[in-house]
Amino acid sequence: MAEETTQAAGPIRMAAINAMMNSIRYKAQILARTNKLESGIMGMGIIGFTVGLAVAMLLIVIPALMLGAI
Repeated sequence: MAEETTQAAGPIRMAAINAMMNSIRYKAQILARTNKLESGIMGMGIIGFTVGLAVAMLLIVIPALMLGAI
């Protein structure tokens, strides 16, 4: 029978694993932050649209009333 040669595994490259974990953690934080931002925008979308519409109408109607166009 031929002799089996076993090659011992080298030391685990902890620096590479740590760098990979930091990259994954960073990307997860960005995804979480983006998700929270989008949720906040979607939750306040109708209120923001209503306030914006009211302000725009005031900016149009008040000068028109002052000029006597209406």
